[in-house]
Amino acid sequence: MFAEPEFWVAVGFVILMGVFAYVGVHRTVLTALDHRSERIKAELDDARRLKQEAASLLEEYKARRASAEREAQEIVAAAKVDAERVASEAKAKMEDFVARRTKTAENKIALAEAQALADVRAAAANAAVTAASTVLSQTVKGPVADDLLAKGITEVREKLN
Repeated sequence: MFAEPEFWVAVGFVILMGVFAYVGVHRTVLTALDHRSERIKAELDDARRLKQEAASLLEEYKARRASAEREAQEIVAAAKVDAERVASEAKAKMEDFVARRTKTAENKIALAEAQALADVRAAAANAAVTAASTVLSQTVKGPVADDLLAKGITEVREKLN
């Protein structure tokens, strides 16, 4: 038994363990392991906290993106409505403008027709008066003719004008 190398290895191991126990190596090892476990636990807690913060930030950004997309859709819809309204207003204004211009042109044409008719009547009256005065002056002579001629010219002017 004392000649066996395993026996001496076991004795050496027991002595080494006794020295370690006397010196307090097991407390140092346990303290180091405790510190390491606390550090790992703190890192895990930190990682969980960071993961939760990242998840909440992700949700917040998703909500913001959805809100921005809704807002963009609302803006586009409002712009379409405004564009349609502006187009219909422009069309109505254009139709009104054309109608007013047409009415103004019709009024100008009617006025020009009336003026032309009045000018033709005045020219006809003047021609008739001139013709009548020429005919009467050649056929009727004397003071009666002058009086008759003046009355006739006055009547013709009144009736034709």
